[in-house]
Amino acid sequence: MEDTKPTDALQFWKSKRFSELSWLSHGVTERTGGVSLTPFTSLNLGLHVGDAAEIVCRNRERVATAVGLNLTRMVCAEQVHGSQVAVITGNDAGRGATTTESAISGVDALVTGESDLLLTLFFADCLPVLLADTERHVVAVAHAGWRGLIGGVLENTLERMAQQFGSRPQSVIAAIGPGVSPCCFEVGAEVAAHFPTSLIHRQGNEKPHVDLPGAARLRLIDAGIPADRIDGADLCTTCYTERFFSHRREQGRTGRMGAFITKHT
Repeated sequence: MEDTKPTDALQFWKSKRFSELSWLSHGVTERTGGVSLTPFTSLNLGLHVGDAAEIVCRNRERVATAVGLNLTRMVCAEQVHGSQVAVITGNDAGRGATTTESAISGVDALVTGESDLLLTLFFADCLPVLLADTERHVVAVAHAGWRGLIGGVLENTLERMAQQFGSRPQSVIAAIGPGVSPCCFEVGAEVAAHFPTSLIHRQGNEKPHVDLPGAARLRLIDAGIPADRIDGADLCTTCYTERFFSHRREQGRTGRMGAFITKHT
């Protein structure tokens, strides 16, 4: 068997605004620093893409260890490109961490007010969106592809934060992580029709390109989060496959990054 020692140090994209908060840890993993082999090289965190489960779990353990936790505290969802949200408690600790069968079923966003639960979702072009209520110390992570965005996954997440914990949008900060950008998100007219014309880009006779990060930002603002409390990565996963996995650029044969957030005790 080929050597499966980590090839590089772990690398995370982080929001400057979130990094200023001592009570949480967060990040979006890059693709280096793991033990997966081609075509999943190297920090693949997806159990559902054809990589060996034991290798994926080793990669996930490295990420959990980097934030001072372990896989028994990681919580993952069975993402379906939808808009459903789950509120996570200590009883959910470990769900989806080592098997897909135990993941939180059919949701694309996770919210918690409890400490030391590593909420983690997986990405390869869709947008990771992290949310944190700086007053009530509630945290969330959402998986926002175009279907989830138009379905209201971000609005639903903020609504659950409000219903369950009393969070006000004005007290929430948001970070839109690396994902496909308008330069590479070419879509058909039927998809473009769901987005404001201000977010549609065209060059000559090519198909429309949608500004997915711009759409996420607008929806967060419309939901009540002040514009100056939203960070954006401005990094296209499809352009930078040396750093990120891209389902679109790599034609589906690739790994998954993880977006994670945890509240500390």
